[in-house]
Amino acid sequence: MLQRSEARRLEVTALLDKLAVAAAQGLSPNAVEERQVQYGPNALQAVAQRSSWQILIAQFKSPIIALLAVAALLSFAFQEWVEGVAIIIAILLNALIGFVTEMRAVRSMEALKQLSQVQAKVRRGGNIQTVAAEAVVPGDILVFEGGDLIAADSRVIAASKLQVDESALTGESLPVDKQTGPIVGEVPLAEQTNMLFKGTAITCGSGEAVVVATGMATELGHISALTAQAKEEVTPLEQRLDQLGQLLIWITLVIAVVVAVSGILGGRDLFLMVETAIALSVGAVPEGLPIVATVALARGMRRMAKRQALINRLSAVETLGATSIICTDKTGTLTENRMTARHILLSTGRVTVSGEGLTEAGEFRQAGQPVEVTEQPVLRSLLAVGVLCNNAALPEQDLAQDSLPVGDPMEVALLVLGAKANLRRPALVAQAPEVREVAFDSDSKMMATVHRTEGDAVYQVAVKGAPEAVLACCSSALSATGIEPMREATFSQWQTRSDALAEEGLRVLAFAQKHSRTAEVDPYQDLTLLGMVGLLDPPRQEVHSAIEACHDAGVRVIMVTGDQAITACNVGRAVGLIASQEQAAAGKRLQPVDEMTAAERSQLQQVSIFYRVSPEQKLNLIELHQRSGAIVAMTGDGVNDAPALKKADIGVAMGLHGTQVAREAADMVLENDAFSSIVAAIAQGRAIFRNIRKFTVYLLSGNIGEIIAVALAAMTGVPLPLLPLQILYLNAVNDVFPALALGVGEGSDSLMQQPPRPAQEPVLTRDNWITIMSYGVVIAACCLLSLAIALGPLGKTETQAVTISFLTLALGRLWHVFNMRDAARRDRPPLTAAIDNEITQNPYIWSALLLCAVILVGSAYLPGLSAVLDLTHPGWDGWLVIVLGSLVPLLIGQFWIVAQDWRRHREN
Repeated sequence: MLQRSEARRLEVTALLDKLAVAAAQGLSPNAVEERQVQYGPNALQAVAQRSSWQILIAQFKSPIIALLAVAALLSFAFQEWVEGVAIIIAILLNALIGFVTEMRAVRSMEALKQLSQVQAKVRRGGNIQTVAAEAVVPGDILVFEGGDLIAADSRVIAASKLQVDESALTGESLPVDKQTGPIVGEVPLAEQTNMLFKGTAITCGSGEAVVVATGMATELGHISALTAQAKEEVTPLEQRLDQLGQLLIWITLVIAVVVAVSGILGGRDLFLMVETAIALSVGAVPEGLPIVATVALARGMRRMAKRQALINRLSAVETLGATSIICTDKTGTLTENRMTARHILLSTGRVTVSGEGLTEAGEFRQAGQPVEVTEQPVLRSLLAVGVLCNNAALPEQDLAQDSLPVGDPMEVALLVLGAKANLRRPALVAQAPEVREVAFDSDSKMMATVHRTEGDAVYQVAVKGAPEAVLACCSSALSATGIEPMREATFSQWQTRSDALAEEGLRVLAFAQKHSRTAEVDPYQDLTLLGMVGLLDPPRQEVHSAIEACHDAGVRVIMVTGDQAITACNVGRAVGLIASQEQAAAGKRLQPVDEMTAAERSQLQQVSIFYRVSPEQKLNLIELHQRSGAIVAMTGDGVNDAPALKKADIGVAMGLHGTQVAREAADMVLENDAFSSIVAAIAQGRAIFRNIRKFTVYLLSGNIGEIIAVALAAMTGVPLPLLPLQILYLNAVNDVFPALALGVGEGSDSLMQQPPRPAQEPVLTRDNWITIMSYGVVIAACCLLSLAIALGPLGKTETQAVTISFLTLALGRLWHVFNMRDAARRDRPPLTAAIDNEITQNPYIWSALLLCAVILVGSAYLPGLSAVLDLTHPGWDGWLVIVLGSLVPLLIGQFWIVAQDWRRHREN
């Protein structure tokens, strides 16, 4: 195989000699066999996939799961079968949920290999034959035409109006003209105009090329290797839950030792204290945490699916919620990936055109006033030429429907432009049939069609092309008063106007025509200039507001594209990403992070647009921001985006127009390609993390209350307010249903007015631990006080007193769920927020409270259950103590939250 750099520098004859092949004959069968043995199949390496067993085993790799397993073994060792079975069920349920959910996201087949499953036409032994792409070898002569996929990296040796869509590799939104001449020096991939690359598509013309690299030696193979080498990051949520689990292990061990030792030293029964210590140890670990975390993530995944965002990993939504930087591709992500005509230059001035994409709805305006095309002969002539000199086709039905046009995006845009003026190609061609076409040529940079007009022998020549090329062929220009000579001043004026459009980031085309008595006239002489059109790959309509929402949420958006600077900056200004071109930088500045100086790193971290970026440079950009502590999301749709999608903390691929490679490399796929769905995912991710934090605080504060109450009772010698089996029963009820209801909440309306969490922030912060301990103390105090009142003033038996303390703590933990609401927005009255918030609006909360209240109250009255738990009827005076005591944590919590809301409300 040849190096691609060498292949593009050589003359065609020298290259063919080096590859030992004749263009007219191709390789012989013997040569093909030898090269297949030498170079192997033209295929990409398969990516190793996770097996079902690996996914299943991964569900048990959690410190909390390990701790629960130990607790289950200890329960069985002490013959506490109910507790042990309950814990095992919790473990298996968590594993089942995680396994089933992740199995749905397992890749069904290797994505990069899919691009190789195509056919190729090659010339071998003097004959053209169709072979599988895997059978192509270096030296093969490829023969292709519009619509064909390129099977291997090749050097063009013959081209006729050849254009190639390389957007999947380079990010360029327009097809690239190809030619046969050598290219000297180092040039970016997007400017290698004599090379064809594996996986790209021919959009126009025909030609031949000699294969210079196959398989992993191709540009696509190089990107495949980068994708395989990019280290997949562990998501922040997974890291934080592991850290919390490890912390709870140490807390559990300390609790077990302290309670057991203090009780034994206090003269209590050895077996009772060991059993109590084990129960409290299990109670310290929220059994519902893994289950509720998994269900909360799965619920978020389903919500995103309704918004046409598919999640490959459960924790991906939460990760996007923590994102502080989104690196987004331009073509197909911020833009529509289709051209739209925006401005028309006429001799009478500039005409602006409204309407985006393929819709026929649009208005022509000049100097702020509507323009009627039928009353503007020059404008109508230009639009008609754009429609006639065209090889694209629009669907017969309404353009707003799902059917897609056929042809070059630029020519499609011209047909749409004509349709806005009710000028459609079938009708125009019926009036002026096409009798000759001079196809676009990369040398002339023009295209012409010749049409027979009705009623006489006069032919109309319609021409479109690059402004400088068309201007050079024009001897006159059409104005409102008629045809005027193309004087030097007029020529310079048109050049200046063309340059002004180009500086706005528009693709500029010039249009001209003439009439002749013969169809064989030279189409590019003595033309009459009609005007020029500026076309833009338009930004998506919702992108501007989506980027504003990101900025409000403290999330930076960075455009990363392979396109040119002026185009990227134009789109960046249109969507509100930058204010000036000074905020953009070339991709070549993105060197490996270790090779940058501190000043370079600091400067590049402030850049909002990077243009002419290669796959390696995208990886460098992501690493640059990750090293600064940012959580980086990468969006994209092309093959060139795949390594970065995998390297980023979360990769977001476009599913509608994106490549299979990008979709398989990403954590999340947007089916509608809407950038606004990313904003919705950020909100959903923040809600999920906040929900996980809420139910963790809820679970631990209740469990800490149990521990404090039992530990104090054990050390002071008073009756235990909770017995071992009561502790496990209480946790089995309160640690699942209310926590699960918290986990599936939709979140508060203040989430997107806050900055992203710090990259290293744990699930529970220092303030969260203070909150947990404070609520735990209040809950424990209420439990112990109710026990004291029952034993003292009420004169209850020990069983009744323990029942009162048990139900006080149990119901107090239930009402405590209302203390888990977020702080009110500063512009919202605190008392209103106390009544109407994300907790009170959550129907699952009310269902969980009703279910748990029935289960807990019933445990004191059901004959079999009450005997097992050693509970009894507390008496009506006992119920008064239970109700009042259980409401105290709620009232104290609400008083504190409302006070904080009032303070913020006054500051606002």
